Amino acid sequence: MNFKAIDEKWQKVWKEKGYFRANRETDKPKYYVLDMFPYPSGAGLHVGHPLGYIASDIVARYKRHQGFEVLHPMGYDAFGLPAEQYAITKGIHPAVSTEQNIQRYRKQLEMLGLSYDPDAEIKTCDPKYYKWTQWIFLKLFKSWYNKKTDKAEPIENLIKIFEKEGNKNVQAHTTYDKIFSAEEWNNFSEAEQQEILLKYRLAYRSETMVNWCPELGTVLANDEVKEGFSVRGGYPVYRVPMKQWFLRITAYAERLLEGLNRLDWSDAIKEMQRNWIGKSEGALVNFPLKDYEEKLQVFTTRPDTIFGATFMVLAPEHPIIEKITTPEQEEEVKEYVKKALNKSERERLMQQGTPTGVFTGAYAVNPFTNKEIPIWISEYIIFSYGTGAIMAVPAHDSRDHAFAKHFGLPIVQVIKPENSDWDVQEKAYEEKDGILINSDFLNGLRVPEAIKRIIEEIEKRGLGKAQVQYKLRDAVFSRQRYWGEPFPIVYKNDIPYPVDEKDLPVVLPDLDDYKPTGTGKSPLIKAKDWLVLPDGRIRETDTMPAWAGSSWYFLRYIDPKNDEIFCRKDYEKKWMPVDLYVGGAEHAVGHLLYSRFFTKVLYDLGYITHDEPFQKLVNQGMIQGRSNIIYKHKNKNEFWSYDLIEDFSEFFPVHVDIRLAENDILNIEAFKEWLPEYKDATFITSKDGKFYTGVQIEKMSKSFYNVINPDELCEKYGADTFRLYEMFLGPIEQHKPWNPQAISGPYNFLRKLWNFIVDENGNTKISEEKATKQELKELHKTIKKVKNDVETLNFNTAISQFMIYLNFLTKNKANKRELIEPFLIMLSPFAPHISEELWHKLGHENTIQFEPFPEYDEELVKEQEKEYLVAINGKVRAKIK
Repeated sequence: MNFKAIDEKWQKVWKEKGYFRANRETDKPKYYVLDMFPYPSGAGLHVGHPLGYIASDIVARYKRHQGFEVLHPMGYDAFGLPAEQYAITKGIHPAVSTEQNIQRYRKQLEMLGLSYDPDAEIKTCDPKYYKWTQWIFLKLFKSWYNKKTDKAEPIENLIKIFEKEGNKNVQAHTTYDKIFSAEEWNNFSEAEQQEILLKYRLAYRSETMVNWCPELGTVLANDEVKEGFSVRGGYPVYRVPMKQWFLRITAYAERLLEGLNRLDWSDAIKEMQRNWIGKSEGALVNFPLKDYEEKLQVFTTRPDTIFGATFMVLAPEHPIIEKITTPEQEEEVKEYVKKALNKSERERLMQQGTPTGVFTGAYAVNPFTNKEIPIWISEYIIFSYGTGAIMAVPAHDSRDHAFAKHFGLPIVQVIKPENSDWDVQEKAYEEKDGILINSDFLNGLRVPEAIKRIIEEIEKRGLGKAQVQYKLRDAVFSRQRYWGEPFPIVYKNDIPYPVDEKDLPVVLPDLDDYKPTGTGKSPLIKAKDWLVLPDGRIRETDTMPAWAGSSWYFLRYIDPKNDEIFCRKDYEKKWMPVDLYVGGAEHAVGHLLYSRFFTKVLYDLGYITHDEPFQKLVNQGMIQGRSNIIYKHKNKNEFWSYDLIEDFSEFFPVHVDIRLAENDILNIEAFKEWLPEYKDATFITSKDGKFYTGVQIEKMSKSFYNVINPDELCEKYGADTFRLYEMFLGPIEQHKPWNPQAISGPYNFLRKLWNFIVDENGNTKISEEKATKQELKELHKTIKKVKNDVETLNFNTAISQFMIYLNFLTKNKANKRELIEPFLIMLSPFAPHISEELWHKLGHENTIQFEPFPEYDEELVKEQEKEYLVAINGKVRAKIK
């Protein structure tokens, strides 16, 4: 049997026949199964990447057998920093290198026999695609969020309200906090009106503190920075103020939370999104400032502890610091702020060890105790969370407690736990349970009652109000790089205006020098002919982040060739939401959140009919690599065989290409050739003369030299063996180590199946004899088991059942058509090439791909006999059926 020839034969037939092309207008029930599309790197796919693709393909093929019209598309997430860095490193234009990488990926995916819709392929860097990404951005720019209707609406509606009645009665998600009348609005200049509208738009431009990486030439998200350096490349990152584009995702915080309740996602992923959105209920409280008219506003979830607030802490970015800092403290405060702002927010939040901070010299007044309390600055307060200021209650918050203990600040207990003593001088009592003490009119109340009572009093005294806050922040949407979607924005007198929709796409200009400028300006500033329009308006030179195109691509797959609209509404109504979405858990609070946001905006504006994109989500686990590691002595140019080392602290590890260590024994000469820097090193071998490596199970990565290429395995064993092996490793959601020795199991199974049906001359050994009741019983047990396993995505146990059934057939020499044909249909989603080949060898002219999936007879799968053990004096003496 020639696996490779069979693979190529049927992949060609399927492609020519267009079997997997979805009919968008069919009356059949639909099933939309989707993979998170890949970023096409220069390295191509390794064996870990196809895990989710094979799983989704099994489901897609299974659903076709069940009579569904299946949409199963694939595309490429082709814009962004990784593609651009790769191009710069290789000295190739990113458009060229990206297309080369896509071609390699496409070839590898086709080699696996994945049943993708050939008409639905998209590339986010294709102007025909990003035309609609730009169009969606314009819809965001031209919209605002109306709290009264709880949805996005066109900005023209808001302008009409302003013209008739000003903004007094407008309830919007906005950063604008002033009141104006209709008369004032109509008398504002165009520039003033546009500046106000910018504070209402869902896509807006504003100055903010960002993570600026000069070497990479772009702003980085918090999760792209670690300990002051970029995750990619390890370059220094600085906190600087810069004008950026934002998306007002915070307007959707509550709806993003509520929508999770309707989704078939894992509890872990939903909890990650809930934590990222971070809903908190509490109160906004205004603290008077000594010697100043201004008040300092704080948000607290524990207003019941306000009598225990003994100091205040500001984030280093807080704008009031410069005004209230006393001359004596000015130098120390400036130095501290400078150091703190060079750290990312994540680093500041994760701060461990001794607290840091500086006293401003200023005082606030606790509005309930009338005591003056000092105002400090500390990096553990983040300006983008809450108001950037806190009332510190060290008796009942562990971070405040550590700060107070370190700087010798007062600790006043205001909650006493029932039935126990608690020394708040030693440790903060943080539970929301207990009785209020030292709190005037709150004394004797339990915590929940006290929270309700103090909020009533805060509002009654005009000190603040009840408030719901979210940790979620508006999404930075700018990158100062070349390889990304241009913004459809032009500037007149530094005011942003939308490009006319008929002029989309704004095509990325071709640049010879696309390297980052390092000045905070995008390389697009160099495209002079593109930059300035004939009427003098200037284009935006920032580009959109990589996630712009990936936040809506699932909609374009539905109607991928339409040049008139991003997606026909009747198509969307039929095909959305995605029935099964398969991808990595690492996208939980990035891609998945932004996709839900884009979907809700388009739903509000009436362009689509569903407000959630992905009904069922499955996160595939990681296939981990098996790394080989050798150990070099720290003080000598010597490598020691792993079995000789007693104290590993004297050595440092060096990862070795796994191809140089067959059976964990290093080929020393090949290693020296691979890494010439060690050609003069001494290798201390084991007693048997061999040099043994260490072994470690870890992420499959080029940097660990443990990457396995699927091309090699498909060449050697065939695509069906590879597909079965990946699914046989274990449950789809779990991480699992790659074990190359175990691939022989699925390979031998397929050979055994072939030899059971086909003789040495290539003829089938098939019997038309009717199956016995016992044989039918085994068949129907298998049908029930496999069907249940596929529907619950337990592919590994379905494969086990295939093996059990084949063993039964071979043991009983039951080569009967009635038993084999249903088996091939069941196997087809898993091993489509050999199933198709054997199906045709059995005399069928039509493809197996759409044959009805076999149904089981419940009566046949019931156990008709039971075996009982007969024991005498505790020993089994007989068995009775």
